[in-house]
Amino acid sequence: MSQQQLLEKQLCESFIKFQRELVGRGPESTKALICRDMVILRSKGVLTKEEKHVSFTKKGRALVKQLRMELRESYLEQIEKIITDITKSKVISSHGDISIRTGEQIEVFIMDTDLEKKLKII
Repeated sequence: MSQQQLLEKQLCESFIKFQRELVGRGPESTKALICRDMVILRSKGVLTKEEKHVSFTKKGRALVKQLRMELRESYLEQIEKIITDITKSKVISSHGDISIRTGEQIEVFIMDTDLEKKLKII
């Protein structure tokens, strides 16, 4: 397994653990991808049973999305610190969204270092 694959695995495991502690359950699956100066986390099956139930209406979907975006804002500093600690690079910005229709969540972290180049040197 390459250094990049090991780092991606560690990022996945840490993100899932964090989500379990935060929400009480983790996503069904998460994949991490390091692409130049970006760390991308794509999680499937993130919605709770309650969120799925509420999501049958347009208003419900909007409420769940709003709640999830508020939740993201509340934990943003913590997750950015986790990403920084694992990659040994600073997060300079991050972006996230959730699809209520598919139950997928994506997080993108822009780092101050090209991680692919850094990992090839190690």
